[in-house]
Amino acid sequence: MKETEASIRGRVMRDMIARVTNDHLIGKKIKSGELRKHIGETEPPWKCPDCFTMQVIDMGAFAMELLSPKENPREDKVILQLHGGGYVGGMRNAYRMFAGLYSEVSRGMRVLTADYRVAPEHPYPAALEDAYSAYCWLLSEGWFSDQIILAGDSAGGGLVMALCHYLKAQGKQLPCGIVAMSPWTDLTAGGESYDTNYEKDPLFGNTRDSLIYNKEYVGENDPMDAYISPLFGDFREFPPMLIQVGSYEMLLSDSVSVAAKARQQGVKVRLSIYDGMFHVFQMAAKMLPESRRAWVEIGKFMDVLPDD
Repeated sequence: MKETEASIRGRVMRDMIARVTNDHLIGKKIKSGELRKHIGETEPPWKCPDCFTMQVIDMGAFAMELLSPKENPREDKVILQLHGGGYVGGMRNAYRMFAGLYSEVSRGMRVLTADYRVAPEHPYPAALEDAYSAYCWLLSEGWFSDQIILAGDSAGGGLVMALCHYLKAQGKQLPCGIVAMSPWTDLTAGGESYDTNYEKDPLFGNTRDSLIYNKEYVGENDPMDAYISPLFGDFREFPPMLIQVGSYEMLLSDSVSVAAKARQQGVKVRLSIYDGMFHVFQMAAKMLPESRRAWVEIGKFMDVLPDD
């Protein structure tokens, strides 16, 4: 499914992002990911909305945050969110806002967000190990695999798929669904959109010195390893997937290629390409028509996932 032409608000926001990222002083730090490494240290403390409670869970190597509605939390399913940030940026308030939106559109599901370890201090396989630990924690708390929905954006969107590849290898039952926003699934940067959208992408475009070419997470490992680039894995037995991506993204191919491969291997996939949109445009929440539609679509997708 492909959305219609970008809204006026969407085009304005896209142009604003391009203007900021092309600024000589701050633009390079944004594109390279340098700013993402420190943004969580400088932003103000997050105030949990009154309608939720927040529990911080110490996992030793990393921490997790469990967001729960105060009234009538759903008991049938739970969401495990793996945030983005190019594997170099940690937890920040935008992902706490995402957790609230996931809970809202799912009509009251709890959302567990893993603040997994990131590069360069913790390259692969640290993020995957922590994602697996978070999944196993939910199992230890009494949730069944078919009650767990995996959700992630950008690197987190790729990580939820890498986690499913790993779960299969460990003989674990897979979750009941996957939501992936602009997933980073090919760390070889081999898709055609890395070239065709080179001048369009407002966040990563017009340079090869950007986060999507960063090798800090990959290190000396093979970028075609399915646990790093899930595109190269076997998707058979995967749960239904909703993949959302903007047509202006250099990472567009990462979504299109995964969707095509998974469908060929028998997986139910809904691929939604939002025309004129940029990387993880859903972060605009309810400010853009496109982001509003995207969150409504996520809610509807979760509604039709099979019951436990």
